[in-house]
Parts: sequence; structure tokens; C-alpha cells
Amino acid sequence: MKMKRNEVDHVVQLVGDERIDYLLTNEEMKIIQSPTVFSFSLDALLLAYFTYVPIRRGKILDLCSGNGVIPLLLSRRSQAHITGVEIQERLWDMACRSVQMNDKHEQIEMMHADLKELQPAIGHSSFDVVTCNPPYFKSPKATEHNDNVHLTIARHEVYCTLEDVIKACKLHVRPGGKVALVHRPERFVDLIVLFRKYGIEPKRVQFVYSKQGREANAVLIEGTRDGKVGMHMLPPLYIYQEDGTYTKEAEDIIHGA
Repeated sequence: MKMKRNEVDHVVQLVGDERIDYLLTNEEMKIIQSPTVFSFSLDALLLAYFTYVPIRRGKILDLCSGNGVIPLLLSRRSQAHITGVEIQERLWDMACRSVQMNDKHEQIEMMHADLKELQPAIGHSSFDVVTCNPPYFKSPKATEHNDNVHLTIARHEVYCTLEDVIKACKLHVRPGGKVALVHRPERFVDLIVLFRKYGIEPKRVQFVYSKQGREANAVLIEGTRDGKVGMHMLPPLYIYQEDGTYTKEAEDIIHGA
């Protein structure tokens, strides 16, 4: 696949059923979304909130970037240069236009590329932080694919497996650098095994629950390349209170506190 990089163009046009949404409820940053192509979920907000980021300098790599939601969110917390990688050209184009719309093109670079083929375009062992909100589900049979190819690729391991993702994280993060992912709890053992296989030591884990008394529906994990053994299990994160309103922690994440 030929890699493509975003170019500066301050005229933002929408395609098809695209719309412009506020990225967070308490600020002016906006993002291009589409109900039939891609709209980000709460998981992206959780990962961007959970991830360690350097404040003033450094380099961040986001894999499986979709419409650029995580690079945009991380740019609120860090002045580091951010590279986002997305394999679907339509989503990459949405991300480029969102970056331009928010005048973030000097900080954020979006690449249309396969995460398995980034070397040597971006080099190895050169990023301080690598993040990823990867496809969660193993690829179904062709007859079971969603009719919407964009959603199938975003949700299922069509173009990359979990091992491909973690292998790419190891390749591009520097020794001592951080790798952070959000995934489904049923893949937690796979995450730990693959982190260890590729020399990323799990350091912080947090399970996310819709409400108290429910099963976890997401897990956040951060590891350090070539790090020392020692994992911290953070307190559970609950999204809703019993009355259906957001918890204080969820409010802070959703409103960008």
C-alpha cells in the first residue's frame, strides 16, 4: 500500500452523510463523523484519558486511528508531535479534514498506511508513546461480514490481528516508552501474553463497567517496553450511577475535564 500523508487545506468539505460534532461537550474542538462510515465511541475517550502522554515534547503514535479522534484528544493534553495511522482511505480522509478544521496540522500528521508496513517510513524505536483502539473481534467468515465494509474493517480483525497490533507497538516505541490499548475484557489474557511476548511489560490496568454489579465491558492496559515487572491494578471505572446519570469520573472524561 502506498502511504499518504495529510496536506494543509483549510477549506473543509463534508462528503455524503458526514456531519460535524463537538469532540467533547465542554470545548470548541470538532470532528467529522458519519453514521455509515465511522463515529467514535466512548472507548476512544477512555483510552485518551487513561494514556500517559509527555506534556511539552516527544513523539506519539496512534494506530488504527479511524477518524482521528485519539490524536485530536491527545493534542489537548500534550504538545508532542502526533502521528496517526489509518488503513481505510475514507476514514483517513475524514481524519485529515478534522485535523485541518481544528488547525492542528502542525502537531498532528495522519498517514494512510498499513500498520504492518510502517517500517521504514517512520523508523523503529522512535516514539515515546504508542496508542491503539484496535478492531476487537476476530474476523468472521465472509458470509458473516457486515454489509458495511467500513464497519467490518473497524470492528473485526480483517487487516490486522491483535498480535499484529502489539508487534507494531513494540517495533515503533522506544525502549522505556509506553504502549496503551483499550480492548474487551475477554481478550485480557491475550493482551498480557502478547505484551510479554513482545517485551512490553504490563504496568497499569483498569477495568471499565457500565454500572456497579455488572460485568466489565472494557479494559485499559498500559505497558512499558523493556520495563521491570510490577503491574498496578487501578480501581474500577464505572460509567453510570444507579439512576442512569454519569458518575463523576465519567463526567470528567466526557466533558474533557
